[in-house]
Amino acid sequence: MPDSFHDKHLLVRAARGESVDRPPVWAMRQAGRWDPEFRAVRAGMSFYEFSENVEASARASLCPRRFGVDAIILFYDITTLPVSMGLPFELKTGAGPVPDRPVRTLADLYRLKADPHPDTYAHIRALLKRVKDELRGELPVLVFAGAPFTVATYCIGTGKDVAATRAFAAEQPAVWNGLLEKLSGATVGFLNTLVADGADAYQLFDSWAGMLTHDEYDRWAHPHHAAILGRSTGVPRILFVKEGPYLDRMCTSGADVISLGSIHDLAAARREYPNLVFQGNVDEEILRGGTPDQVREAVQKCLQAGGGERHIVNLNHGVDKGTPVLNFETYVKAAKGL
Repeated sequence: MPDSFHDKHLLVRAARGESVDRPPVWAMRQAGRWDPEFRAVRAGMSFYEFSENVEASARASLCPRRFGVDAIILFYDITTLPVSMGLPFELKTGAGPVPDRPVRTLADLYRLKADPHPDTYAHIRALLKRVKDELRGELPVLVFAGAPFTVATYCIGTGKDVAATRAFAAEQPAVWNGLLEKLSGATVGFLNTLVADGADAYQLFDSWAGMLTHDEYDRWAHPHHAAILGRSTGVPRILFVKEGPYLDRMCTSGADVISLGSIHDLAAARREYPNLVFQGNVDEEILRGGTPDQVREAVQKCLQAGGGERHIVNLNHGVDKGTPVLNFETYVKAAKGL
């Protein structure tokens, strides 16, 4: 018999490396614009207005439940944390999150709260409670945080323009390194609060770190992953680096689960790191542009490479906004052998 309520969840057991009947399945951005029900819930609201509306964001988070996914991930944004630290953002079409006043100087850095009070992200805590109350233990609830490198790029206003980020880091090393450190500490507090509130697992996202050189990754990404994962414990910890080329570093980060991209060989990773759990790695482009048969074939190949245990079915990235609903339905059903 399970020794705790969490133990009954297929995803939590798989993430712990326990024997399971089948690999669980969920998807990054499973609550998103590709889903007409999600769009209906969001109708007329700006992104931050939507994400701060607990009732609406709870309904949005729960939309994928009808497809049979094995976990619900809360709907909010990685900029939630810097906003709580005192840096407002606006979501601009085509540009993503844009800071109200980019961090450019030490004075800007010092204005950010190093350890924001949980009341500053009370809407996320309320969202977690609302979704858990609705699910009544039916599914595990995942939370997430952006890793310091990716969040820092948004804070300084460069985003995925890695050349601009490099230039800033070279010109303002004290600001850049101080920002990474401050974000790292705040992320630990944020995740620990949500774990204490009942989150069943969390995913640390470093969306842009895969574009770094090996040396940059070892300075700006890996040590912060290890610090956060080592200090935010108690539930399974998933590390996601979009198409991350440094699998050896990812696998020594302290994460329980490593999320793989389309560049990775899932079967080879399982052989090389038999004590880790891997997540992925169906190509989201197949979901967006392929036929249902092609989606089913891609999922079956992923399942075969995953070997049935220590594997969570997911995508190499998030569900694209142009993905047909039928393809997402097919993805989940194929992962469940239906």
